[in-house]
Amino acid sequence: MAQLEGNLNPFFQAMCRAQTLQLPHKRSSMVSLDSIRRDPRWRDPNLHEVISMLSHPMDPVKSNAAAYLQHLCYENDRIKQEVRHLNGVPILVGLLDHPKAEVHRKACGALRNISFGKDHNNKMAIKNCDGIQALVRLLRKTSSMEVKELVTGTLWNLSSHEPLKMMVINHGLQTLTDEIIIPHSGWKRDLADPSKLQSAEWTTVFKNTSGCLRNVSSDGAEARQRLRECEGLVAALLHALQSAVVNKDTDNKSVENCVCILRNLSYHVHKEIPGAERFQEPHGNHLMRSIGHPKKNEPDCFSGKRPKGWKNGFMDRKYSTLDLPKCTELMKGLELLYQPEVVRLYLSLLTCSHNHNTLEAAAGALQNLAAGHWWSSYIRATVRKEKGLPILVELLRSDVDKAVRAVAIALRNLAMDRRNKDLIGNYALRDLVGNLPCGQQHPAKNLEGDTVVSILNTIHEIITDNPENARLLIQGHAVQKLVAINKSSQSARETKAASHVLQTIWAYKDLRNTLNKAGWNKSHFKVSHDHSNLFTHGNACCQIVIRKKQEDLCGKKGKKERLRVYFWP
Repeated sequence: MAQLEGNLNPFFQAMCRAQTLQLPHKRSSMVSLDSIRRDPRWRDPNLHEVISMLSHPMDPVKSNAAAYLQHLCYENDRIKQEVRHLNGVPILVGLLDHPKAEVHRKACGALRNISFGKDHNNKMAIKNCDGIQALVRLLRKTSSMEVKELVTGTLWNLSSHEPLKMMVINHGLQTLTDEIIIPHSGWKRDLADPSKLQSAEWTTVFKNTSGCLRNVSSDGAEARQRLRECEGLVAALLHALQSAVVNKDTDNKSVENCVCILRNLSYHVHKEIPGAERFQEPHGNHLMRSIGHPKKNEPDCFSGKRPKGWKNGFMDRKYSTLDLPKCTELMKGLELLYQPEVVRLYLSLLTCSHNHNTLEAAAGALQNLAAGHWWSSYIRATVRKEKGLPILVELLRSDVDKAVRAVAIALRNLAMDRRNKDLIGNYALRDLVGNLPCGQQHPAKNLEGDTVVSILNTIHEIITDNPENARLLIQGHAVQKLVAINKSSQSARETKAASHVLQTIWAYKDLRNTLNKAGWNKSHFKVSHDHSNLFTHGNACCQIVIRKKQEDLCGKKGKKERLRVYFWP
């Protein structure tokens, strides 16, 4: 030790003596240390000195310095910036590969706090010294749950920065899935009973990892496809959600993260999955293809009454029942994203969860799956057969803007099914209209403009090629609101959408007499020149929206280690 001290400057000599002081009796040792610490020559080290300690030859000094940095960097952007400028980040990243658990654990804690926050320069500094790869290596080799929490928390922070999302996927996706998602989701056989799957474990490390994957799943088509193809990921996420429903534990953050991941992976799935063309229906024949053998007394999903479309015991051609194709082999991977069982799972979440983000994501997943002309025909029919339409309609009464918006768009996509359109017209129009503002006076919910536009677009889909629904809309006193929005709304998008609905109503000549009796005339339904570019021929296209996740981050202050230094005279 004397030789070691001789190679150090006086600053580190004191640190060595403090770390190696061993006296015969504990009492005398404590008295000696306390007397030293009361010496006025002791002081807190400056940041440059702390970073220098990270390279100290003694491991306890390294770990204490890293812990002290974790404390200093907690929600302190100025200190984080200084650490970066003093090149402390590469040293901390290098310590992630240190063989001593105490050293790499505290170094990871410091990196987690440094990566927390809106200053993406800190995240890029970690990336530039191969920090993502080092974090993934540490995750593979460690058996400590605390270290796993620190690693996944840091990756969660890094995944919030757009340029780093694909790098996290490239270096960490399969490891995160194998090491965290699958084991903690319960998607593994019980050793005592191989036929029984285990329940999900809602641990911090699972929350961090699912939050990280939630962020990267919003990066784009390539990111979505990589996650869909990741072995075991989709199945594990679905099993975790099924476990949450069974155990009535659907309001936690991990469940929210899982639903958001699946909602993102469902976006454009009909365009992006391999061999997607085999699911496509010819545009002109998609309705005819959906017509199956009529089933007598098909129950109404809102009641037990016989639905419309029955004539003399046979079903009218425009009302179709749909038999799902039989599965000849076990579904796996991305195929699980659009199976009927998934529809039931999302409906269960919409029924039992009180988490607003989970409700929005589950409705958004149904919205995505019901888009376009492909397998979505079966999805729309399954939602109806599983009595999912009343669940969605009830959520229109929610006070949460984003949930109302997601449900409204989901209903629009579901209304592309003719039977659904009739049911939604009968049972949802009143709630849709109730959410509309009346000119400049907004309802108590004070919904955002995007939500109002979504509701208007849904109403338009419901009344398109359906004069009976248009009649119900008039009877529900919607015209007054639509005209007010068209004339006085401050939002050009709201005005355009309202004009579109009004034009569609006026196009039904059989309804004009009713409108005239109510005091409305052609001028109320006239489209201004500024809005003429809105309208297109044919049915409105199906719109699906991917909601990028709020970039949830994770940080912790950490224990403040004693790092006081003594300067000898």
